[in-house]
Amino acid sequence: MRVLYLVLAGAAGGVLAGMGMGGGTLTIPLLVLALGVEQRSAQFVNLAAFVPTGAAALGVHIKNGLVDGGKLLFVLPPAVIATAASSWLAAGTAGEVLGRVFGGFLVLLAVFGFCSAAVTRRFGNSAG
Repeated sequence: MRVLYLVLAGAAGGVLAGMGMGGGTLTIPLLVLALGVEQRSAQFVNLAAFVPTGAAALGVHIKNGLVDGGKLLFVLPPAVIATAASSWLAAGTAGEVLGRVFGGFLVLLAVFGFCSAAVTRRFGNSAG
């Protein structure tokens, strides 16, 4: 039965990744909270799954004309540098600390989502 739950967690993360929302936002909490996977292992699984799911989503978005290559040149180098630096930092950080940082990140996402929805309702799409 556990394998079925792991498959369902992967499918849910894949749906979000396909929409460009980041499947790890759902996959990591599901693995840690619902399935009892250790934080570091959940993050590793998410990173390992990101390469093929990201490549598949990117291919579809390029095919549909949704990728602006000019902007990608400005986003990609700092993203790669930040990824390498934060991965190095995470490797030396306790799993409990990583869990708390990730939880804080999810809280910030929720607050931002609620606030941006309120601003959009009040001022329309012209705000931001």
